[in-house]
Amino acid sequence: MLQSLISLSDAEIELVTDAVNEWCLANHCVVGSSAGHRALTTAIDLVQHRNNASLLSEELTSRLLPPS
Repeated sequence: MLQSLISLSDAEIELVTDAVNEWCLANHCVVGSSAGHRALTTAIDLVQHRNNASLLSEELTSRLLPPS
């Protein structure tokens, strides 16, 4: 997981960490938990495969919502 961060720019790493910290705060978990790791992995994947990084937090939240 952290190896994937090496391929990101400093700005992208900051986007990922900000979005994951925001998501973890909103969902009452820590980055070191399994939910936090899932959020981190998802955020890295989104940044690597999407052009619109400004919507990262919203996309992360929609991807990690439990199924209804």
